[in-house]
Parts: sequence; C-alpha cells; structure tokens
Amino acid sequence: MVFYFESDVALPPVTLFMGVDKHENEDLIKWGWPEDVWFHVDKVSSAHVYLRLRPGQTIDDIPSAVLDDAAQLVKANSIMGNKMNDVDIVYTMWANLKKTQGMDVGQVAFYKEKEVRKIKVAKRINDIVNRLNKTKKEKNIDFRAEREQRDRLEREDKKQLMKQEQERKKDMEKKKKEEAELRSYNSLMSSENMSKYDDGNDSDDFM
Repeated sequence: MVFYFESDVALPPVTLFMGVDKHENEDLIKWGWPEDVWFHVDKVSSAHVYLRLRPGQTIDDIPSAVLDDAAQLVKANSIMGNKMNDVDIVYTMWANLKKTQGMDVGQVAFYKEKEVRKIKVAKRINDIVNRLNKTKKEKNIDFRAEREQRDRLEREDKKQLMKQEQERKKDMEKKKKEEAELRSYNSLMSSENMSKYDDGNDSDDFM
C-alpha cells in the first residue's frame, strides 16, 4: 500500500508518495525510479517520502515551496521527528540510496554523501500538513511491474531516437555526396568551357 498526496503549491501540481510501513519502504527502495527524490528525517526513524521529477527536471529544479511540503510531510510522519523542533530533513536522488546486506528493513545508506542535501524545519506547520492530508489517497502498487514498464518505455524511446539519428546521418551523407558530385560536375563543365576556345593552333598564324 502506498499513500499519495498532491501538492499544489507549484504549477503543475506534484505528487508526493510514501510507503505505509517499513516493508513498503523496502519495495520503494528496491524498485524506485531514477527520477525519484527521496526524503527522510535525519538520524531518526521516519516515513520515506518520494517526489517523482518530470522528464528533464533535476533536483535543482524543485521549487522551494514543494521542498517545504515534502519536509513537513516527512516530519509529520515521524514519531520522534514530529515532536522535535529544528529537525534536519535529508533528501537525495533515489539512485544515491545504498542498500547492503545486514541492514534492517527500510534502512539505507548513501553512495555519495556529498549528493545528500539538507533542509531545516523549525517546527511543524499544521496548515501544510492538513492541506496535504486532505489529498491523501491509498493505492496498491506492483512496484516491480511499474518499474519494468518504465524501463521498457525508456528503451523504446532510446531505440526511436537512435533510429532518428541514423536517418539524420544518412540524410547528411546523401546531401554531402550530392554536393560533392555537383562540385565535380561544375568543375568539369568549367574545364570544358576553357578548352572550347582552344583548337590547338596559334591564333596569330594565318598561313
């Protein structure tokens, strides 16, 4: 089961989502998308909240208001974090999450610490949390099937782009060949024109 929330503080609105428990979080870790941004309360237990970026969007493109919504949501869904003020929320791209043998269910580390960002939340803002909770929906998701479909569509797009690139190269080669043939033809015509007026005799010899 996954909980979905809609944040309309930016246009177009974005969807935030999280697993209902640590086992769902484990599936989200395993079958996340490269476009997913992961949020968590730093150093204490909390929900794993995700934001899925749009194609071409990067972590730097997330509006500050959306970051605030994600931070408030993850804080509100942390038993310890919800009671604390001045908590740090860490976030990073899904691909930076590291899972190794021996880790507890739902526990993660990072491949690159320098790619982990932090925002500080001074206190819970009920207006934000209540607004997001009003949009809350529950869905049963086949994480693996969703990821495999995403990858299949990506492969098809890449094949199409490769095909278009090959066709573009063929067109360019054809155009270059035609231009080379045209230059050769023009050169030949110019040579013929030059020799047209040369009959091999000295024009000053009238005998």
